[in-house]
Amino acid sequence: MSQVSISEKSAVRVAQEPRHLGVALLVIAFAQLMVVLDTTIVNVALPSIQHALRFNSTDLEWVINGYSLAFGGLLLLGGRAGDLFGRRRMFVAGVLLFAAGSLAGGLATTSWWLIGSRVVQGAGGAIVAPTALSLIADTFKEGAARTRALGIYAGAAGGGGAVGLILGGLITNYFSWRWVLFVNVPIALLLAVAAPRVLAASEGRSGRLDLPGAISVTAGMTLLVYGLSRVATHAWTDALTVQTLGAGAALLVLFLIVELRSKQPLMPLTLFANRNRSGAFALRMVAGSGTFAVLFFLTQIAQNVLGYSPLKAGFAFLPLGIGVVITAQVTSRVIGRIGPRAPIMLGALAIAGGLLWLSQITDHATYVSDMLGPLVILSIGFGLVFFPTTLVAVSGAARHESGLASAVLNVSQQLGGSIGLAVLGTVAANVTKNQLLNIRPTHELISQAVTAGFTTAFGIGTIIALAGFALAALVIRVPAPRPAEVALPEAA
Repeated sequence: MSQVSISEKSAVRVAQEPRHLGVALLVIAFAQLMVVLDTTIVNVALPSIQHALRFNSTDLEWVINGYSLAFGGLLLLGGRAGDLFGRRRMFVAGVLLFAAGSLAGGLATTSWWLIGSRVVQGAGGAIVAPTALSLIADTFKEGAARTRALGIYAGAAGGGGAVGLILGGLITNYFSWRWVLFVNVPIALLLAVAAPRVLAASEGRSGRLDLPGAISVTAGMTLLVYGLSRVATHAWTDALTVQTLGAGAALLVLFLIVELRSKQPLMPLTLFANRNRSGAFALRMVAGSGTFAVLFFLTQIAQNVLGYSPLKAGFAFLPLGIGVVITAQVTSRVIGRIGPRAPIMLGALAIAGGLLWLSQITDHATYVSDMLGPLVILSIGFGLVFFPTTLVAVSGAARHESGLASAVLNVSQQLGGSIGLAVLGTVAANVTKNQLLNIRPTHELISQAVTAGFTTAFGIGTIIALAGFALAALVIRVPAPRPAEVALPEAA
């Protein structure tokens, strides 16, 4: 079916079925925000959780990793399920699964109960994240309205991590760690009730899930993310880390072989034939590595070096969350005139500049002079990257591949964050360890060594961001269509 006929069909559909588009956008944005912020909202509550459920220090990291592993490992399957069985239907199923995991986690009385609940949350998030982006195409007509909707979506995706730290600090400080999880339940239920009333219905298409591909990629992604998460606390040469990464890589190679031979592949490799889309995936990995590093390292500096409480540390990131949302909105209004290449390049440079500034921080830093400025610059950089890469990744994809393109975009950010944090975390730990060799550690020397490790990591992060700038300059070659021409796949 031609693009013209699809667009005409969409226009008739929208005219015959008026919807509250503002509410529809609110539903999609809140769903994306809920999924993204849950990667960080629990961080601030970890000490309370450890005390309440008697976690040992080794198992505590699974409260975070359980969610991340399920989310990262199941994203492709979630996106494909939306394409096959209907995005709105799977969106509702995903938020209900997320609500069930949140409720179970809030009621947990043992450590493994909580970890299992976090896995369920991650599985729900893996369905919601790719279908939410695809639903923008189904609900909003192409043009300025859809472009603005994508800008709000990108803002929610980019600022969710910082918002999670703020909410986690507020809830833990004034209520209980359990409400960090309980708070998702009413939100998810409202989303599930509202979605059928305000979001466009999209029928599934004939076909079947590529189960061999789904099993191999899910297992491979899970092992890869797990192996990378171990690097933050174990050496790269650790036997289990090496075995896990090797097995994950082998399974991903098997996945590629399965996809090449499958008649209905889970991830058609033709999705990467478009150089702009492939570049957007790679650039989202760069942005993801920067986001994870900033949230993780600056949280440690704020609490362990500057002596901030969890609540104060959470609020320290407020400029980052607000800045990403505002910048994404501004970018959505001008990208039709300037195209995606310039904002992405400028954003990568801003990220590099913010990280370079952070690399100069000392253990005597203050918030206003040493953290606020870099956070503002980074928020602009992330906002400039998140929206254009979202637009480039999903524009022009065939309708039956839009959920998959959304999933790969999310996978890219998750993998970029995991890989970046693993590499930078290892660098930081080694620098700190070397500075404390053969000396009697005092509180001041430990603070200096820890800060030196983090600033070295920020310096390497600067190089990664500059590589992203070069990548944007070399790969993103075609200017973006004007807003009236932006055509995400329409629902049939």
